[in-house]
Amino acid sequence: MLLLISPINTEEALESIKGGADIIDVKNPKEGSLGANFPWIIKSIKEITPDGMQVSATLGDVPYKPGTVSLAAAGAVVSGADYIKVGLYGTKNYDQAYEVMKNVVRAVNELNEDALVVASGYADAHRVGAVDPMDIPKVAAAAGADLAMVDTAVKDGKTLFDFMNTEDLTKFIDEIHDHGLKSALAGSVQKEQLPILYKLKCDVVGIRGAACSDGDRNSGTIKSSAVADLKEMVENF
Repeated sequence: MLLLISPINTEEALESIKGGADIIDVKNPKEGSLGANFPWIIKSIKEITPDGMQVSATLGDVPYKPGTVSLAAAGAVVSGADYIKVGLYGTKNYDQAYEVMKNVVRAVNELNEDALVVASGYADAHRVGAVDPMDIPKVAAAAGADLAMVDTAVKDGKTLFDFMNTEDLTKFIDEIHDHGLKSALAGSVQKEQLPILYKLKCDVVGIRGAACSDGDRNSGTIKSSAVADLKEMVENF
């Protein structure tokens, strides 16, 4: 299971790198759960990330605007991202989500065939009117994406497990693997929940809050010691 840590700037990225994260996931919590950061921030973090570590970039909690989102994806690739993550926030159903993702995949592949595309839904989709998270594996597979993910849209202290139980998550992961894709899970995941995700055969776990001082994704900052603790735990499973 790979450990994805989500810094907002180069200082936090350095802490994530020092702590041994597998994937450095550039985001901007001020703009939402999967808020997009600026191209120059992605570029600067890519420049300081050592070989062997990959950089992910979130495109935001995106609207149902395939052209806009595809252009954002192209910008993330040009800025150096190895993973392009799309939060399907404004898509209401499978058809809308598929239309967004198939165009993102095309935009990314035309610029870098080695870049990986992540289709992300939300475990609490019902709270924001987004596409059902259980549709995300089918969306990702049909669109030609590489990973399917769930996160939480509303960051109010509730975690992934408040909205999807282990049976739901097992079904989600198994379907992804049946399609030959990788799975990613996030959503205010706590350290003590990592063993559960590992047992569910999750491929990538995404964390910000648990890697921050005081465990606060918004007011806290990522600390290498917290990242190292999480990494050690994952490696010892």
